[in-house]
Amino acid sequence: MDRPMRLGLAGLGTVGASLARLIASKRDAYALKAGRPIDVVSVSARDRSKDRGINMSGLEWFDDPVSLAAQAEIDLFVELVGGSEGAALDSVKAALNRGIPVVTANKALLAHHGVQLAKLAQRKGTTIFFEAAAAGGIPIIKTMREALRGNSVSRVYGILNGTCNYMLTRMEKEGIAFEDCLADAQRLGYAEADPTFDIGGFDAAHKLALLTSLAFGCEIDLESIFIEGISSVSNEDIEAAAELGYRIKLLAVAQRTETGIEQRVHPTMIPAHSALAQVDGVTNAVAVDTDLLGSILLVGPGAGGNATASAVLSDIIDAAQGVRMPTFAVDPASLVPYKRARMRAHEGGYYIRLSVLDRVGAFASIARRMAENAISLESIVQRKREDGGDRETAPVILITHETTEAAVRKALDAVSRDGHLKGEPRMIRIETLD
Repeated sequence: MDRPMRLGLAGLGTVGASLARLIASKRDAYALKAGRPIDVVSVSARDRSKDRGINMSGLEWFDDPVSLAAQAEIDLFVELVGGSEGAALDSVKAALNRGIPVVTANKALLAHHGVQLAKLAQRKGTTIFFEAAAAGGIPIIKTMREALRGNSVSRVYGILNGTCNYMLTRMEKEGIAFEDCLADAQRLGYAEADPTFDIGGFDAAHKLALLTSLAFGCEIDLESIFIEGISSVSNEDIEAAAELGYRIKLLAVAQRTETGIEQRVHPTMIPAHSALAQVDGVTNAVAVDTDLLGSILLVGPGAGGNATASAVLSDIIDAAQGVRMPTFAVDPASLVPYKRARMRAHEGGYYIRLSVLDRVGAFASIARRMAENAISLESIVQRKREDGGDRETAPVILITHETTEAAVRKALDAVSRDGHLKGEPRMIRIETLD
């Protein structure tokens, strides 16, 4: 254990460069924690000449991550390339085939190929560490993979995308329109030039897929996640939520039910007094409901160079200490097939916003369609028209009692066919979080 652990680092972007600087500047401190020195000895990046704030002249450079993983004299391979296919997948396979453990922050890679890679790691007597792949610097993977092993998990849920949380926070507190808020997020580096992966809910879905496997000991099934992004959330929705005592968050939820496992990512109204509702800006939060501990909540930075590097460093120190465990907490052969839950009643009801044409019989027709689908309405509120708004329509808010999403969608389809609406109905789930 006195021999330094030799790292091969693929990817020297924001996170990779932060990681290399930290390992070099805090070598003695990390050696004390790991029980042996940790040194980056081999790297791979597109641009060798870029200034990354550290002298890298003494390192072995490889033109591509796959060559590094397959040929370098290393004890641990750190993959920070990104992407679910290509160099990321091939380099991780190359390292595992040599029996070299892997540390990765790549949620997309594991969401698509995690079970396959876990089986390969098991066959080769090694493992994959992926703390940084979900919720940034929050130690949710270690918590679920190790600290909660004596518990049975019934639900895991939270705010898993900092970009969406930042935008929804600013829209609420400053009244900024969605498009303007997105432009600000891109300018500040919180959103990519193509923000679809974040605002479309796909980033959160990849993270949720990993947490679901850890929570319920099942195979990953990304395709079974219901995904809805935040692009249709309006300032009017946010204002209405506040009046009703809620805040809107993009929530990722995995829950065990009598018929299987339910996975979903979508905008959600949650009680304004709840702890999760207080999580603002780019911060992430994950809650886990267990049989022994009850509910626990972890909150912290969800992204950024240092936050992600912190999670990667935790994995590196574990690897240096010789920690070995199955990638998803159990032997991958023991992961049960994912069983998708049937559509069920949703506690907490739904918020529905309609732009109703101002004509005789419109409200009676809406009420009839709801009754036909056994939907009980808690309240019907006609909101004040905005100054300069459409005088031919009335903005109407419906709050339902417990019902199924299938019933709500069927009723709204019928209302739309009746011709009493302008534009598409807007529906947001309400979560009680009990």
